[in-house]
Amino acid sequence: MKTKILNRLSVRLIISISLILFSILSVYTYFIIKNLDEYLTEARYQSANNISDLIKKSTRYGMLLNRREDVHQIIKTLGTEGGVNIIRIYNKQGTIIFSTDTTEIKKKVNVSAEACLACHNSSVPLNKLSINNKIRIYRNSENKRVLGLINPIQNEPDCSNADCHAHSPKVQVLGVLDVVVTLDKLDEIIAKNTKETILTAVLITIVISFFCGLFIALLVNRPIKKLTKGIDEVGKGNLDYKIDVRSKSELGQMAHRFNDMSGRLDEAYKEIKNWSDTLNDKVNEKTEELKNIYSQVNQIEKLASLGKLSATVAHELNNPLEGILTYSKLIAKKLKAVQKDTEHAKIIEFLELISSESARCGKIVKDLLLFSHGEKDVIAKEDLIKIIDKATTVINHHLEMHHVTLEKDFPGEPVELFCNAQKIQQAVMSLLINAIEAMPNGGKITIRVTNEKKQAIIRIIDEGTGISEKDLPHIFEPFFSTKEAATGTGLGLAVVYGIVANHNGHIDVEKTSIQGTTFKITLPQNGHKI
Repeated sequence: MKTKILNRLSVRLIISISLILFSILSVYTYFIIKNLDEYLTEARYQSANNISDLIKKSTRYGMLLNRREDVHQIIKTLGTEGGVNIIRIYNKQGTIIFSTDTTEIKKKVNVSAEACLACHNSSVPLNKLSINNKIRIYRNSENKRVLGLINPIQNEPDCSNADCHAHSPKVQVLGVLDVVVTLDKLDEIIAKNTKETILTAVLITIVISFFCGLFIALLVNRPIKKLTKGIDEVGKGNLDYKIDVRSKSELGQMAHRFNDMSGRLDEAYKEIKNWSDTLNDKVNEKTEELKNIYSQVNQIEKLASLGKLSATVAHELNNPLEGILTYSKLIAKKLKAVQKDTEHAKIIEFLELISSESARCGKIVKDLLLFSHGEKDVIAKEDLIKIIDKATTVINHHLEMHHVTLEKDFPGEPVELFCNAQKIQQAVMSLLINAIEAMPNGGKITIRVTNEKKQAIIRIIDEGTGISEKDLPHIFEPFFSTKEAATGTGLGLAVVYGIVANHNGHIDVEKTSIQGTTFKITLPQNGHKI
């Protein structure tokens, strides 16, 4: 648990900021205390120096008159001042001649003592000592810090010319005034300020760290928690999870991009899932499409193969059939001219039967030639309405003979497309003739033309008996016919199928029942493959 908390970014930021702040305040505190110590020490030195100068000036007159008791009394009085630890006067031999501690008078000190180090360990004359060499800080017998200041007593002209004790003018220093002041107050101030500064630094560190932690928790930790929760939710499969972060910071931008990413993932997942769920349906659909394509290709191959065979057979049969038809008609005509008895009538009947059957064979040969016709279609921009009108005009007598009415449902404007007008007319005529023959008792045929997505749609709707389910898959195969053997060749719909296929279109039975059949032809208006 502890490791987990330490691994958090916010905790690491707080600890890092706290350590940096604590380090900066520690260095700052160190220099503050150091400067305070130096400042207070300097102030204490000035105080000790002032006391030393005051003693020198106060005792000068007494020393000139050699009034030792007065000098001693002045030193003793000044020694009672606050902060003064002890005052001494040394002669040149190192003997204490005056002191606030009377037990020290006339004692000779060791030259290695604190008061003597500056002079006896230096080749520099006492009167030329620097400030640093005049002062010393050490601990006394009570283990308290004290500051000692040595002040040389110069051999002034008044001293060397005095009546009481004349000194040689060559002697520059007569003795040393040593003033020792206590540093207790200074140490207390430093200790107090050190404590207060440290406490202030710690308090500032705590306060700043607290507010930094608060800001980090609000501005960093909370958004990161939301981001982490969002990642966990997405990891669990909730791909549509959205992070509620309204900040415009980098974390807010991350949240917005995360929401976009999760939305796209959710869409992709739903699409994949939908694809997976409907895969079988799509496979079946594509399989059915492939079957239809295969059926169409197979039909085209059959038509192509049969077309070559039909062309050969048709050319071979056409001439003999033409001869049979011509001569049978000629013989029948001559017999009619000389007809005298029943026997001749019978022969004429047989000849007319031969002519009829020869004509029927000729029609079959004509259909075979038409079916096998493979020259390239002449494509031009045509009006489909005009083509259909021409086809209906040609078969108008068939409609009248079979008591069939024709209804046209055309758009108000021309329906233009690129096609071979003669072939399209032939296909429409074949479908209309089939529709007429499917209604032996008469009825109505409707031709409906529409424009749908740059495609021309022709629907031929009859009121015939319909196409049986078993015959429906074979109606476009060559020589397949539901009519009596004597009336149909089985090439009509095969020819129509070939014409529509050559125009990159489709033909199929849209619906069929005992109430009628609807053939639908779809043709691209630009002539390209649908």
